[in-house]
Amino acid sequence: MLTDTSTDRPDTPAPTTAGTRRRHDDAPDTATLFTRLASLEDGPERDAVRDELVTAWLPMAHRIAGRFRDRGESVEDLRQVAALGLVKAVDRFDPDRGAFESYAVPTITGEVKRHFRDRMWALRVPRRVQELRNKVRVARRDLTQTPGSPEPAPADIARHTGLTEEEVVAGLEALESFSTLSLDAEMSPDDDGYSLADTLGASDASYDMVVDRESAKEGLRRLPERERTILYMRFFEDMTQSRIAAQLGISQMHVSRLISRSCARVRADALGNRMRGARSR
Repeated sequence: MLTDTSTDRPDTPAPTTAGTRRRHDDAPDTATLFTRLASLEDGPERDAVRDELVTAWLPMAHRIAGRFRDRGESVEDLRQVAALGLVKAVDRFDPDRGAFESYAVPTITGEVKRHFRDRMWALRVPRRVQELRNKVRVARRDLTQTPGSPEPAPADIARHTGLTEEEVVAGLEALESFSTLSLDAEMSPDDDGYSLADTLGASDASYDMVVDRESAKEGLRRLPERERTILYMRFFEDMTQSRIAAQLGISQMHVSRLISRSCARVRADALGNRMRGARSR
C-alpha cells in the first residue's frame, strides 16, 4: 500500500516559426561564458565562471522542479535535485553542439525523475511497473480534464493508452503503492478492530514435520523389519513400550533399547544425507 508520486515527461516546447526554438524568460544568453569555460583549465577562475553559469540558469532549474510539485516531495528538495542536474549539465555541456537549454532541460528533468524512481519509493518497484503507473496517471488526467467527467474505468484507460486491461490494473495498483503501511496500522475502526499484521499468515510447523519425515524415509527403509514395526507401533499407533513388549513377546527394556538404537541410526542417516547434499551443491 504505497501512495504516490512519480514523474511527467519534459514539456514539449511550443512550436514557433520554422527553424527557431522557443526560449523561456529564464533562459539567459550565456554563450560567451560557456565558450570561456571550455577554454579554461581547472582552477579558481574556471570555478568562478562555472558558478556564474549555474547561478544564471538556476531559475530554469527551479521552473523544471516546479513541474513535479504536489507529488509527495517538498518543492525545496525538488529544487535541490534540479540544481544538481543543472550542475551536471554545465559540467558536461559542449558549446559546439548547440544551445545549452536544449541539453540542460532533459538532463535536469532526468535527474528529478531518477530522484522519484530511486529515492522516493519505500519499496523497490520494477521499472516496468513504474512506467505503467506513469502512463495510467497521465491517461487518467487526460480523461478527466473536462469538469464533471466520470472516473475512467480500466477499459477506458486501456483504449486511451493502448495497454491491456491487466497492465492498466497493475498501473492503478502502483498509483496507490508509493509509501509503505505499518504492520500496526488499524484496518478496522471497530472497537475489536484488527491490524494489518493480524491479516498475515503464520509459519506452519507441519512443514518442518514433512521435512523431517522425508529425511527419515531412507534410514527407516534400512532398518530390520522388527525395528521398523516397533517404531511404527510407538510413534504412529502411539502404543506404550510395555504394550509393544507384550505384543512382541520381549521385555520392555529390550523394546526401549531397540527404539533408542533405531532412532539414532535413522538420525545419523538423515544428517549424513543432508551433509552429502550440501557438499554436492
